[in-house]
Amino acid sequence: MDTEEYHRRIANYIKRDNNPEFDAKLEEFLNLSSYVSGGYDDSESFNRLNAHLKQVEEHARQVCYSRGINRIIVEKPFGKDLESCRELLNELKKYWREEETYRIDHYLGKEMVKNLLVLRFANVAMNAAWDKNSISNVQITFKEPFGTEGRGGYFDEFGIIRDIQQNHLLQVLSILTMERPVSFSPEDIRDEKVKVLRAIPPVVRKDTLLGQYVASNGKPGYLDDDTVPKDSMCPTFAASVLWIHNPRWEGVPFILKAGKALNEAKVEVRIQFKDVTQGIFADISRNELVVRIQPKEAVYLKLNTKSPGYDFRAIPTEMDLTYKNRFTEAAIPEAYEVLILDALKGDHSNFVRDDELDVAWKIFTPILHWIDGKEGERPKPESYPYGSRGPARLDAFIESYGYKRTQGE
Repeated sequence: MDTEEYHRRIANYIKRDNNPEFDAKLEEFLNLSSYVSGGYDDSESFNRLNAHLKQVEEHARQVCYSRGINRIIVEKPFGKDLESCRELLNELKKYWREEETYRIDHYLGKEMVKNLLVLRFANVAMNAAWDKNSISNVQITFKEPFGTEGRGGYFDEFGIIRDIQQNHLLQVLSILTMERPVSFSPEDIRDEKVKVLRAIPPVVRKDTLLGQYVASNGKPGYLDDDTVPKDSMCPTFAASVLWIHNPRWEGVPFILKAGKALNEAKVEVRIQFKDVTQGIFADISRNELVVRIQPKEAVYLKLNTKSPGYDFRAIPTEMDLTYKNRFTEAAIPEAYEVLILDALKGDHSNFVRDDELDVAWKIFTPILHWIDGKEGERPKPESYPYGSRGPARLDAFIESYGYKRTQGE
């Protein structure tokens, strides 16, 4: 791929608006964008990249009359386990200081993930019920309606836990459960995230459900992908239960679910509250707070209300804050837009710190080594049909941790 082709590709992803200066601004941006083709395992490629960066730096010095500021954005995966993560961290630190390094997890730039801080700490009514005394269980769910589709070579090396749970969903969990930061400064926020992650022990086998999709309804199974080894036992679905050993969350299960080739595209947080005191209201639905991260960003609260009319009975209903209905004129930026702008501004708030990354791998490395066959025989994932909700045992697995399906679901 040459520079012209690179410009053509990136231009296709830039959303056109009604600004009369759009074309001129796009051309200006493309002229500032460059691409150096090469291989990760080719030293000559890095020599060409280094030579190109020197040209860019020289131009910047001529324009800005200064040496400028160095910043590097590093995309995941940050290693494959704790050991490789630490090796990568140490190598990077030889050349880049921590304040120059921006480890990007684009979920931290998503509107509804950023909104969790406001929902929690700017609403007294919400924050008062945000602990083990009121909450029964929490589910953080990622669902994709498509499989690897010929891209299984990369996926088979990493699997669904490395691809989604250890980073995206764990980041959501840390913001959902951390204590109130002293301020909104980057280090105060990240200090609290690290503190709560350190209270989570490694995931154990009995708290894990693994699955792999098979052909169904004309769609190919994971092992039908030509880029996937025919004997692969790589999970394309995983449900992992995490526990936080601190005074706020002791005993509350946090169920992380992620899968490919499922029945819909959805990322959401579902907080289910405990049953009301038995007596006049028996066997009624539990309250739930649902934060839909994508698609169609929304926050809605499931609660019980009196049925209209003469009958005096409680029925479940919803208080619904769907963003496209409430904020009709708002334009929600893409997550990468937000994070790249933060990096340009030097704001680390929504980037992953080195000690945060280290403790995140501590939580998942033991279970990953089991899945990889480094600790005995590899577990065989349970089959589930392409386009289903996941393994047949999923509902029973979730219910074993206290989840009760809401009436009408």
